[in-house]
Amino acid sequence: MRARRSRAVSLLVTSVVLTGFLLPGVAAQGEGGDPATGAEGQPPAVVDLTQIPAEPPVQPAPPATRELFGADCDTEINGSQVVAYCHNSYPQTDLVRLHVECDRWWDVDGDGATWAVHPAGRVELTSRCWKEVRSAWVSHQRQ
Repeated sequence: MRARRSRAVSLLVTSVVLTGFLLPGVAAQGEGGDPATGAEGQPPAVVDLTQIPAEPPVQPAPPATRELFGADCDTEINGSQVVAYCHNSYPQTDLVRLHVECDRWWDVDGDGATWAVHPAGRVELTSRCWKEVRSAWVSHQRQ
C-alpha cells in the first residue's frame, strides 16, 4: 500500500510556505506601520485619482481615404521585346505610357505614346530595344 500524506500535514506545510512569503513584506514596513522607503530613500509613488481623466483623449481624425485610380499593369520582358498589359478597374480614364530603358549605352531608350484606358478597359503596350532590356515600367496620368 502506498503511503499518503495526511491533510493536516499538507495544511501545515502550506501555511509555513505562505508565511515565508509574507515575512519579507512585514519586515519591510517601518515602525508604526508606515511603508518603508525605496532603495533611493524615496517614498513609493502615490497616484492621485483626480488627475486621471474621466474620458479617453480624443483620437485624431483618420487620414482622408485615397481616391482609387490607376490601371493595373503587368510588364513582361522577353529578350529585347517588352509587352505591358493594362486593365483599368476604376471609374476614371487612365492615360498610360510604356517606358523602356535599354541595357547598351548606344541603344536608344524609348518612351511610348500615351494610351487612354477607359473604365473596365484593357490595352496592350509594346516596345523593344535592339539588344537587351535593362528595365521597363508604365507611367499613369489622369485625363
